[in-house]
Amino acid sequence: MLNGRTVALVLFIGCLLVGAGFAQERTLSDDWNDYLHYTKIGRFDLAKGYAQAILQGKPDAGLLLSLSQDNPQGYELAMRVVETSRDAELANLSKQLLDLIERGRFQRRSEPRIIVEEIKRLSTTIRGKMNATTRLQNAGEYAIPYMLDAMGDPSRQAELKNIIETLPKIGRNAIRPLAAALQMDDAAVKAEVIRALGRIGYPQSLAYLKYVAENDASNELRTLAIQSIRQIDPRSVNAPAAALFFQLGEKYYYHDESLAPQEGPAIANIWFWDANASRLVRAEVNRAYFHELMAMRCCEWSLKAEEQFGLAIGLWLASFFKAEATGVAMPEYFDDNHAVALVYATTAGPEYLHQTLGRAVNDRNAAVALGAVEALATNAGEKSLMHTMGPAQPLLQALSFGDRAVRYSAAIAIANAGPRNAFNESRLVVQNLAEALNGNGQAASSSAGTWTPQQADSYALRAANALLKLGVTHNPVIDLSLAESALLDASKVSPQTEIRVLAAETLAYIASATAQRGIAEAALNTEATKDVRIAAFDSLANSAKVNANQLPDAMVDQIYTLLGSEQIEPDLRAAAAAAYGALNLPSQKVKELILDQAKS
Repeated sequence: MLNGRTVALVLFIGCLLVGAGFAQERTLSDDWNDYLHYTKIGRFDLAKGYAQAILQGKPDAGLLLSLSQDNPQGYELAMRVVETSRDAELANLSKQLLDLIERGRFQRRSEPRIIVEEIKRLSTTIRGKMNATTRLQNAGEYAIPYMLDAMGDPSRQAELKNIIETLPKIGRNAIRPLAAALQMDDAAVKAEVIRALGRIGYPQSLAYLKYVAENDASNELRTLAIQSIRQIDPRSVNAPAAALFFQLGEKYYYHDESLAPQEGPAIANIWFWDANASRLVRAEVNRAYFHELMAMRCCEWSLKAEEQFGLAIGLWLASFFKAEATGVAMPEYFDDNHAVALVYATTAGPEYLHQTLGRAVNDRNAAVALGAVEALATNAGEKSLMHTMGPAQPLLQALSFGDRAVRYSAAIAIANAGPRNAFNESRLVVQNLAEALNGNGQAASSSAGTWTPQQADSYALRAANALLKLGVTHNPVIDLSLAESALLDASKVSPQTEIRVLAAETLAYIASATAQRGIAEAALNTEATKDVRIAAFDSLANSAKVNANQLPDAMVDQIYTLLGSEQIEPDLRAAAAAAYGALNLPSQKVKELILDQAKS
């Protein structure tokens, strides 16, 4: 936002422009040059005024692009301002100008009318062909559909030689649409696409070419594909297409610079072959998850090439979770019935989820790790959860992950699976469950950014249920007593009634006097609701049955007093009586209870 001084300068400059209008009308070129001039000499106050004047005039993006191309040093100056200026206001205005220039570049590059004209110009004069080639190179991937249309048009056979010659000169940006076009039925045009990919020479074509070599019905096209592979990398001739697609998918997943989308606005293109229209079509997607979507497509092609290539499933799931983590709505070609990543993950099964989790742990990617762990928690038993990948067990590694949501989810998953075989990380399971129960873990980011109260409440409840399950099943591996302190606190002070009840229930399975006294304190707490107290008495009865009476006499007397009080509600007295009976007290106590109620 402009400060007061800059606003005044903008108004002042505006008045000057209006006043001078009778003598000479200001142009976009004047404002652009003055912006650059005052930026260069350090008069940032005036530079901001002229920058604002340009933006308020809503100039034609293509015209501003032309001005920037006429003065490349000025364009570089504007870029330096954005990257290095300490004047945040000027940097922001300069960035808006550069964004406008980029919009102009995109419009010029992708304009169909211009592309079609330049393709025709390839077959004119030598100079015309040279200029057209340069402009088609600038158009990049946007030129490919129109070039292929022309190549497949019988009425344009006279242009075919020049188009074929130019096709590989488009370079790396042509590869994605050309690779998609390999699904066409026109064998003649397809042959030229295969040749062009070989001449362009980038490894990202290898998987697509090998798929043709392995699957195409035409012996001629299979042979051409092998020849193109040899041009790019002879070592890949014997590599299976499934493996090559997986390798390409990993490069997309890790945002390999050689696979970056064509320069332009905030969108990127994913190309498809429309079999009905026999034509390339593009889907605009947000650049934030372009690489992840392409990784998913590579995995899909890997599975098309070899159904049993399971590594592609783990990478596909990781890519989907990673794409969802951007917070951007999924692309339109994911129709309304397309399930979210977690649905596919829970369907996939533990083997592939461990691949996904192992990758996420190594990459320290919290969003992907959390997705994999939550899916494992849904559908995996002990044997599946403790799956080993090489020397590592991904889920056990997740217990020490930097993101608390991942740690907590891993602990809950293991606890709910009810492991019966000892493992070194069992203490970490209880430690994480205890942290989650009372929300007192170390300050750490979660996969969603800020750790919210809603997340804390959700994990506390899930941890409470997991701890209770360990107690009910008398789990021999995970030492529930390590969570005693957290359970005692939760039974007294948790703001969630359900957690207070669950904590007391769980304490009943810990064979310590402290745990039993904690349950009794919860039951005797007159500030608690009746329902909480009744539940606590039920838990006390269970504790007495499991661990015998460990209460001090004073606490037993307090319970006894409740039994004889007519001011206590009947159902609460009944619960207290059941607990009292379960304590299996000496005959003297029982005698007193009988005589106290006697009428004669």
